[in-house]
Amino acid sequence: MKASAWWLCCGLSLLVLAGCSDEASEPQSFAGLGASLDTGAQAKDFAQPRPGDRIHLPADLGPHPGHRIEWWYLTANLTTAEGEPVGLQWTQFRQALEPRSPSDVPPPPEDWPLQSVWMAHAALSTGEQHFFHERVARGDIGHASAHAQPFEVWLDDWQLRETNEGAWRLQVQGNDWAYDVSLEPRRPAVRHGEDGFSAKSASGEGSLYFSYVDLAIEGTVTIEGVRHQVSGSGWFDREWSSQFLRSDQTGWDWMALQLDSGGRIMAFRLRETGQAYTAGTWIGPNGEAQSLKSRDFSLDVLDQRETPRGPVPTNWRLIIPDHDVDIEVTTWDGNFWNEGLYPYWEGPVRVTGTHTGKGYLELTGYDERQR
Repeated sequence: MKASAWWLCCGLSLLVLAGCSDEASEPQSFAGLGASLDTGAQAKDFAQPRPGDRIHLPADLGPHPGHRIEWWYLTANLTTAEGEPVGLQWTQFRQALEPRSPSDVPPPPEDWPLQSVWMAHAALSTGEQHFFHERVARGDIGHASAHAQPFEVWLDDWQLRETNEGAWRLQVQGNDWAYDVSLEPRRPAVRHGEDGFSAKSASGEGSLYFSYVDLAIEGTVTIEGVRHQVSGSGWFDREWSSQFLRSDQTGWDWMALQLDSGGRIMAFRLRETGQAYTAGTWIGPNGEAQSLKSRDFSLDVLDQRETPRGPVPTNWRLIIPDHDVDIEVTTWDGNFWNEGLYPYWEGPVRVTGTHTGKGYLELTGYDERQR
């Protein structure tokens, strides 16, 4: 789940109103950025996710023009042929500036329509380096889009495309780094929350959210001209909504974990004034998923790391009593700030305790430069 997408999509709206310049001014704060959003169309004009809404595949791999915000999101823990660990992240966001029915015919590109804006993030992490790149494009003029069948999501030459039935290919080129990998889901999609409706507060705001929690991945990464063969496993999220986070929600902690025992865990904590809203999903080795409410698990910070943008909680304890889970989740050594329009922390983690494994951790709202 990419809760940073809510904040990033707010920034996208401001960016496109400024002319879609690649040199965007940094927003001043989470709450300030969300509160200053004014794109004409309001949230009430868009389709609203609600409990009881159903996810339909493969159709929901494609875009949802009636909703305000959505994203496609991949993380992966890979190993080179030499045995070195590599982390990979790719995300593409769509922000609608006005609602549109899926049956509507888009205006012709020559009319220079301004109905949506897209942003893509890509990162590559090793034991010594963290690379990040960001791209922005207007929608509906041929620079970025998505389709369900055949499945494809792209922004210029960054692309995730279906190659064979059930297999995908991701190609990304950054500055002095790149990756070209194939992905194949080894399990059916998992629907989070109430059969796909994932609440984001006690008052009921939420999104539609599903994941492929076990992707077989192989291909190449290129770092400063040196190409490496890589293989490993990944996690793919798909999520859409029309509701930005409230101004009293100051940040987000999210993790996706792949346990060596075959279990999978998604857990998040939305930090609210005076409290936190937590939820998650347990997926057993047999693929059976259980929605986790706050009473079902605990998620606590054990330690933090000093970084150039302020302290970041990089060591966590996660307990799920019903599944005999008592684990520590620890970020790799290093600095994993993605320094784009809105900086956030995203990097690989290792899992120890009653279970071992690997995964990814995303943290927003810790950047002291934007407070």
